[in-house]
Amino acid sequence: MADRTRTGRRRRHGGPDDGMAVVETVVLTPILIAVLLAAVMAGRFESARLHVDTAASNSARAASLARSPAAAEAAASAEAHRSLADAGVACPSPHVTVDTARFRPGGVVKVSVTCHADVGDLAGMGFLPLNTAISKTSVAPVDLYRQVATSGGSR
Repeated sequence: MADRTRTGRRRRHGGPDDGMAVVETVVLTPILIAVLLAAVMAGRFESARLHVDTAASNSARAASLARSPAAAEAAASAEAHRSLADAGVACPSPHVTVDTARFRPGGVVKVSVTCHADVGDLAGMGFLPLNTAISKTSVAPVDLYRQVATSGGSR
């Protein structure tokens, strides 16, 4: 409703910017939501990266405690699956590579874990197939005074 001034003339409320707040809100809200979803997605990628890094480290340690190269490979694979499952990482089939070429007392064992992280389910947006491979490698020493079984028997 318009107010009347002392002279009896009508005074207009607002001006040429009337209703612009609504337009700005309608335009900026989707942009702000997209920025928020991008931040959440970046956080999920970083979290998955850290969990894969931890799985690789745990797997290398488990492999270094084994008595034979075959047991090292089995221990590393089992530990990678267990570590990722315990962390709640959505990685149905991680790829575990164990390098036992220097598996001897005083040597090292190298484990690489690759996981395909899927964040397409972010905020119910299943139409975005966001899938990336995260790969981490870790090396653990084999104890110098440990007896290690070789393919020809034990030493």
